[in-house]
Amino acid sequence: MRKSTLWTILGVVVAVIIAWVLVNILFSIIAFAFRLLAVAVVALVVFLVLRAVFARREVD
Repeated sequence: MRKSTLWTILGVVVAVIIAWVLVNILFSIIAFAFRLLAVAVVALVVFLVLRAVFARREVD
């Protein structure tokens, strides 16, 4: 096996490891953003329900 072939194989292995880490980080960021969006939507719904409940009580 020539030296250039060894460096090519090593380069491919390093590239795959770096890509794996970057994709893992990217998916973590996407999952965090999705959770943040879901929490914001649920919080908005809860806020609107609570406001409606307390608005009805003040009228009585």
